[in-house]
Amino acid sequence: MLYSTTTPQQKRRALREMLVPGAARQFPGTFTPLSAPLIEEKGFDGIYISGAVLANELGLPDVGLTTLTEITQRAGQIARATDLPALVDADTGFGEPMNVARTVQELEDAGLAGCHIEDQFNPKRCGHLDGKNMVDLQTATQRIAAAAQGRRDEDFLIMARTDLRAVEGLDAAVDRAKALVDAGADAIFPEAMKDLGEFATVCDAVDVPVLANMTEFGKSALFTREQLASVGVAMVIYPVTSLRSAMGAIERTLDTLSADGTQEAAVSQMMTRARLYELVDYAGYNSFDAGIFNFEVPEMHRRNEPNTRPEEVTDV
Repeated sequence: MLYSTTTPQQKRRALREMLVPGAARQFPGTFTPLSAPLIEEKGFDGIYISGAVLANELGLPDVGLTTLTEITQRAGQIARATDLPALVDADTGFGEPMNVARTVQELEDAGLAGCHIEDQFNPKRCGHLDGKNMVDLQTATQRIAAAAQGRRDEDFLIMARTDLRAVEGLDAAVDRAKALVDAGADAIFPEAMKDLGEFATVCDAVDVPVLANMTEFGKSALFTREQLASVGVAMVIYPVTSLRSAMGAIERTLDTLSADGTQEAAVSQMMTRARLYELVDYAGYNSFDAGIFNFEVPEMHRRNEPNTRPEEVTDV
């Protein structure tokens, strides 16, 4: 009930301990606190919060328009909703090196377990789009050094993302990854790898955990967890999967509503009222103080049963 029962410090320590080569820990992405406990319930290892997804949720493209305040607020809301560690996309750090240090401290205060910071110019581009502009090595390493110096909890994970593969090739990306580790990065996010061999090359080149981005419609094939584990990947993220799934379902339901004049045909695909109540723990709040929270919670029923019952009160 209410938020996570695990402290941010405990989550950060758990993240550190789980990120070992070959573990391929799965971190589904989310954009809403409501789905965070669902990810936890399904047995995943952690939560990923994509900067692109948070921008899209605001109706914006992923070109660096969101602010530190917006990202911190939403990421903190998500992190508080689960006992799992949450890793957040901090884009380019929201400014110069001193701003990067402040970004890390704000994310620490919000309860995040770690963040990644990339080596693009602002305005940035989605990692799987062409035409990216990269900062020089000194600027990239200064960002990571500032992030490492700025953190107050030594367990807060500083991950460095490099997009250099798409611009200068794999060898240049590996060299930069090594330099970012020397600057203080605790983990490496090599963006837009072409195949498993490239992931293996990066994993072999650095002595810190390596992340694989399994985003749909991107430069990388959608490798399985087992395939990525076999080449040494420590963490796998699925940044936009939940958003795309949700928006696809919303669009299909709206089409049904428009065509049929009712949503009846789509109801069987919706989360039931009782399942939603379970997810937000109505029963826990009810038992907390029955003298104040005295509503009744419907019993759980199968997902394929009708979403409404005669005795239920209609939401408006």
